[in-house]
Amino acid sequence: MNKLPAIDIQEISVRFRTPDGPLLALEHISAHIEPRSFLTVVGPSGCGKTTLLKVLSGVLPPSAGEVCFDGRPLKEAAMTGHIGYVFQRPMLLPWRTALGNVMLTMEVTRKEMSQQEREGEARRWLDIVGLRGFEERRPHELSGGMQQRVSLARALVFQPRILLMDEPFAALDEITREAMQDELLRLWSRIDTTVVFITHSIPEAVLLSERILVLSARPGRIIETIDVPFPRPRTEAIRGLPRFAEITEHIRGHLRAGRADIESPERC
Repeated sequence: MNKLPAIDIQEISVRFRTPDGPLLALEHISAHIEPRSFLTVVGPSGCGKTTLLKVLSGVLPPSAGEVCFDGRPLKEAAMTGHIGYVFQRPMLLPWRTALGNVMLTMEVTRKEMSQQEREGEARRWLDIVGLRGFEERRPHELSGGMQQRVSLARALVFQPRILLMDEPFAALDEITREAMQDELLRLWSRIDTTVVFITHSIPEAVLLSERILVLSARPGRIIETIDVPFPRPRTEAIRGLPRFAEITEHIRGHLRAGRADIESPERC
């Protein structure tokens, strides 16, 4: 099963039980994600962005609706071992080296490989993300940006068909964040993977994405789906284009309006 699947999110709603009663996190979310596309989800804090990723990964079943891969429901689509996840924090094992952390993925998903083959692939991906020479360093010996590169290599080493990224650069300083954005653009041009990316940064979403889903405040609903018109390959230079500023401000206007609705006394 090598072909990348189209992903259809069909009327997804997610409701949680809490001590204060039911909490509706997402409501009637529908979207179509083309194979090998880059989709970003933006929205205010607490609008259900991470919840949506959990539904796509199969970790969290929706309360209503379903996710389909090439027309087959997620639970029937045999996607186990084909979905990679990059978290906001690197989530590295502190007792393992960078090499050992990357190899961990293959120890779980590629048991047919020999130890030597796993090590070779792990070294190759550490080289690809710019960490040659740091293979034997443990997480505390690496900067935040380097740790996130290890996390990215760990997610990509088994060549996932879908890569879910939950605000992976949020904890980095601005310079390192921009460097990681460039790195992700470079890597995505080389790999056969569909990316679903979560961020609070509107400029980051416009720089990286082909399409952007803008969610409302909780319960998260799709306000608008925006096609990003810039051709690839992309560089930081597009930040200076008038159209980049227009799209960024358009999305920011949606989020400002949503915040005003939340804070309006008439709606409390």
